[in-house]
Amino acid sequence: MIRTNLKTIKDNINRACDKAGRDPGSVRILAVSKSFDQRTISEARSLNISYFGENRVQEARSKALTGVFQGATLCLIGHLQTNKASLAARIFDEIQSVDSLKIAKVLSKFSLKYRDDVLPVYMQVNVAGDNGKHGCMPDEAYNLAKAIGGLEGLRLDGLMTIAPLAQVPEGSRQHFRNLRLLRDDMINMGVPADNLAGLSMGMSSDYLAAIEEGATVVRLGTALFGSRLYK
Repeated sequence: MIRTNLKTIKDNINRACDKAGRDPGSVRILAVSKSFDQRTISEARSLNISYFGENRVQEARSKALTGVFQGATLCLIGHLQTNKASLAARIFDEIQSVDSLKIAKVLSKFSLKYRDDVLPVYMQVNVAGDNGKHGCMPDEAYNLAKAIGGLEGLRLDGLMTIAPLAQVPEGSRQHFRNLRLLRDDMINMGVPADNLAGLSMGMSSDYLAAIEEGATVVRLGTALFGSRLYK
């Protein structure tokens, strides 16, 4: 099933990129493996999928201990609490949910303590101002990006957002566009373009609109793995 789904996804990405005048190689698939077991992840690995996203630190740790992510890039996409930052800095290769200077400083400290390399991070921005979502507000993004850029042990690689649930995929498009426009404004205000090269936006239901609006990372779970069976 994963093989068939992956082909469909890649075909869809090719069409969306063609429509937007983009290179399909500029879009990465982040396989959201939360709640999926080791066997499912191993099947994905056999298909050369090597970029995985997990929502919970402890769940990711349990899976990582099996070696299933060996040689892959493991990314945290869920909200990170300060009391989990030490473990997160050790097991993740990238963290996309940095939404405050407080958590950035804690990650900086533990990155310097435990890692031999810098920890790549994305800033999570709540572009919709949705009370049910984490992320800094758009008017806070510039100052936060500048502050993160000055922290040792971290490297800011881009922005991430989670669009509010929409009745149709097109309902998310404006939020994706707003993140891209915010990124462009921040670069014009002096944030180095290299620090904002990544735009992580779009999930299984709306990733095509996200690609058309400039996504470089799309976070796909059910579109790739099928429906989750929550316990």
